[in-house]
Order: sequence, then structure tokens, then C-alpha cells
Amino acid sequence: MPGQGKVGKAGAMRRPAAAKPDPGGPASSFAPAQAPLPEDAVEVARVLGAWGVKGGLKLKPYAAQPQALLASRRWWLQAEAVVAPTGAAQAPQTFVLNLAGVRAQGEVVVAECRELHDRDAAQALAGARVYVPRASFPPTDEDEFYWVDLIGLAVRDRDGRRLGVVTRLIETGPHCVLCIQPADAGAPELLIPFVEAYVDRVDRASRTIHVDWEAGD
Repeated sequence: MPGQGKVGKAGAMRRPAAAKPDPGGPASSFAPAQAPLPEDAVEVARVLGAWGVKGGLKLKPYAAQPQALLASRRWWLQAEAVVAPTGAAQAPQTFVLNLAGVRAQGEVVVAECRELHDRDAAQALAGARVYVPRASFPPTDEDEFYWVDLIGLAVRDRDGRRLGVVTRLIETGPHCVLCIQPADAGAPELLIPFVEAYVDRVDRASRTIHVDWEAGD
């Protein structure tokens, strides 16, 4: 059963990226237009820095198989918040990059963007958060789920008792684990493997995960 990441799925391919100005380096023509994040934006990666000398970007995806990141043709980037000379924090800038090519390369993703044309421009984006709209994620199979779609779902046992709400997932290698916060804020977090042995079904309509789980398991 699968989720950016998928529980059970995710991944795709293409080619490498391009640039933003370094205050201490050569001038760059990169001047991104401000653009608000889509309402269904999901953070899927972070920019590590430049890749190559022609403005390529290197990113660290959050999913082991970042299919949503690779399948999207546009990325929304949100730069780190900066502190003005007055000491006041300025809101982070958000802008769109249009992809010319993207591919997975080991544990990172490299991309070529139409707006970037030199290494300085690309390196200046280091640390930026990368978002894509949830609506642009590739479709899943019936028994596959993106992590983002599981977070916030209620969890109930076979007797209908509410065990809590999924707050995050942990990837352990062979499978993922649901991290569930019980209704009692003082109660310890529940960890339930997202595998058929424990998960009976995911009811998308009622936003509920039904599990075969008893207290003390």
C-alpha cells in the first residue's frame, strides 16, 4: 500500500538546469517574477546549489522516489527569508521556474530551468524550498497513496475506536510507518506500519484509515 513520497510508489526522469545573482560575483540576468504559491502547494525538495556551469540546479528531494517533483513542468521556489539592514525580517520571495529538463541522479535531482543561464544565478538559490501543486502529482494506483494525502487522516481500529490522527510518516526501508497523535495530547505517539497486516483500508471519502490494531501492540 503506498505516498510525495508515496506509500508504495513515486519516481520519473528527464535532464539538468540554470542561474541567480551572487552579490560578490558576476552579474546575472535572472530576475524572477513574484508568484504566490498555489493553494494546494506541497513542499517536495530543497535546492542544494548549482549543478554544472550553465545554470543547472541540484536539489535534495524529500521522497526516495520523487515522481511528483520529476513529473511537474513548473516548480514554485520560496527563497529563504532575509533580514533587512534595519533588522526586520522580510517575507520570503516566491517565484516560478519553468523546466527545460529534469532527472534523478543518485540521491539528488538535477534540473535545467528556462529562467536560469549561469552558475551564479543557480547557486544563489541554494536553500530555497521547492513546491509543486498537489493537482499535478501523477495518479496513483488504487492501493497507493501519497504521504501528503495520509497526513491529517483519522485512524480507527476494527471496533470503531478513534486512535488519533496521522501527523507524519517515517520511511524505514521495507515499508513506511504512520505516526499517530492520540486525542489525549499527553498520550504517547502511536507507530503503526503501513502494511496490509495492520491497515485494512483507507477511506478517502471519510478521511479515515481503518486498522487492525489494539492498545499495547
